Amino acid sequence: MIGRLSGILIQKQAPFLMVDVQGVGYEVQAPMSTFYNLPELDKPVVLLIHMVVREDAQLLYGFYSESERRLFKSLIRVNGVGPKLGLTILSGISANEFVQVVKNNDESGLVRLPGIGKKTAQRLIIEMRDRLDDWQDESQGELGETSTSSDNSMSGQDIIKEATSALIALGYKPIEASKMISKLDKQDQSSESLIKQALQNTVR
Repeated sequence: MIGRLSGILIQKQAPFLMVDVQGVGYEVQAPMSTFYNLPELDKPVVLLIHMVVREDAQLLYGFYSESERRLFKSLIRVNGVGPKLGLTILSGISANEFVQVVKNNDESGLVRLPGIGKKTAQRLIIEMRDRLDDWQDESQGELGETSTSSDNSMSGQDIIKEATSALIALGYKPIEASKMISKLDKQDQSSESLIKQALQNTVR
């Protein structure tokens, strides 16, 4: 089983990225919390990996910190929560915020996320509560140099399109994703910063 990847970041289009490890490209899915900390393309990157083996696929999920990976593993053990919804949760709310939502029995803090109704929120709170008793913040990751600058190689329309596509991949409906992006100031913004602002606005 793959537990860690160290290589060169050669592609990133949320929620997918690719890491070149000695000539082999590993396709990885990651939550936006990890994307915000990725370095520029063609730079070294280290990801903690959770591998899911199915009959028809071997899927890799990458994380910036051990706390994120540990929470993801706990989330997908909850009945009705698969890897896709796990990524959506970690994209729309930080690991520490999720812990506080569960400890405070705050259903409303979860139902704002796409794909989570009232019953799923209740199930998450009930099943996750005991697993988070010994929670510790381990937010310091291993990714090395990060960048928050805009991608100057992309046009404004391309950045908007990429941000909208990422929101759709995370579970938002196309019309809803477009509306979320349309409300933002898009000047000199990267796609990652647009996605981050859009997601933050949904949970306020």
